[in-house]
Amino acid sequence: MAHKKPHLPSKVCLTCERPFTWRKKWARCWDEVRYCSDRCRREGRRHARAATH
Repeated sequence: MAHKKPHLPSKVCLTCERPFTWRKKWARCWDEVRYCSDRCRREGRRHARAATH
């Protein structure tokens, strides 16, 4: 069985700047995904909030 995983789209996380690939749970909202994990999402919001205050 040939796997198709090398052909998945990828992005770079805004927080950790590491590449991450498409996941099935992001199928409907892939254009809106900016972070690779919940931890990076929380960290990104914390840094953005600290920069504005």
